[in-house]
Amino acid sequence: MAVENWVAKQVADLTEFRRDLHMNPELLYDVERTAQKVAEALRAAGVDEVHEGIGKTGVVGVIRGQSNVSGRSIGLRADMDALPIVEETGKPYASQVPGKMHACGHDGHTTMLLGAARHLAESRAFDGTVIVIFQPAEEGGAGARAMIEDGLFTRWPCNEVYGMHNRPNLPVGQFIINSGPIMGSVDEVKITITGRGGHAARPDQTIDPLPIAGALLQAVQTLTSRNMDPIDSAVISLCTIQAGNAFNVIPQDVTMTGTVRTLREEVRDMIEERLSAMVGNIAAAYGAVGTTEYLRHYPVTVNHERETELAAKAAQEVAGVENVFLDMPQTLGGEDFSFMLNEVPGAMINVGNGPSAALHHPKYDFNDDVIAWGSSYWTTLVRQRLPLG
Repeated sequence: MAVENWVAKQVADLTEFRRDLHMNPELLYDVERTAQKVAEALRAAGVDEVHEGIGKTGVVGVIRGQSNVSGRSIGLRADMDALPIVEETGKPYASQVPGKMHACGHDGHTTMLLGAARHLAESRAFDGTVIVIFQPAEEGGAGARAMIEDGLFTRWPCNEVYGMHNRPNLPVGQFIINSGPIMGSVDEVKITITGRGGHAARPDQTIDPLPIAGALLQAVQTLTSRNMDPIDSAVISLCTIQAGNAFNVIPQDVTMTGTVRTLREEVRDMIEERLSAMVGNIAAAYGAVGTTEYLRHYPVTVNHERETELAAKAAQEVAGVENVFLDMPQTLGGEDFSFMLNEVPGAMINVGNGPSAALHHPKYDFNDDVIAWGSSYWTTLVRQRLPLG
């Protein structure tokens, strides 16, 4: 493991910092305490510039190298927010905030990047500028988009941008990555079927929306099985259905909500178009009205090929070639780092979290043994991408 003495010296302090974040989880954009702790730590480390309130509660740090002959900048991103889950780890540093916990390891992501920022600010052993990005609201709030819209890449231009996420059950000390689409788009759909309500004993005088909803529940699955190339991947899951409030009344309306996940923007476009047409046409066939609200949240996360190779190279220096895998399987889970990758070439890598409960599970916990590996990856990536002349 290519970890310098600075990591060993900082691990205890960084672990304490991570566990403090774990005990005090915050959701979405309401990460004021976390952001303040990060900003204070960056200033204490001697980071050249620390900017708060970017994208509501994001933090940006600017670290200048010993020289700037290249004029290049790279961005390193970590997420800060937690999840609305009741923790069941039983750890002495478990969440002290009822109903909230760091069940995805963002406390660890923040800590690993902070550790790297400390060392980079101390050593300055690179040519160019490093932009460290601490982002709110990854868990459904599109905090990456908010920071971009607040001028992230116009105020602090980056030639490349990189992210890192922990991976449960990948051994500690291993990394995995792949180029191309690695995570799915995340969209939300709301379908409303409006019929004509009435007495349950006189269905002939009504337009019952429930059979229409039943027909739609089956029909929408043909969008993936009969409307797209079988080689492509997509999921349409209608997860809620709400209708009526009495046993003897046919309701006026049925509302269904769900999610759509795809790995190609072209498939995403097709599903949005065909789903809306299907809802309207099937409802009309029964004499009802069907409407669709299709909300696009996160785009497909696409790792750029060149930057994927560069990220893997840094990981190989840290962990050894035999511990870096280039075949990370695709998933239809989403990640709002996709917004940054749509603006700037870059890549997201996964670092092993060891034996672990799954992400978003009440018994999940970030493994503090990963801190040294993640921080070392960040600093190695900087030295490789911004080498001193």
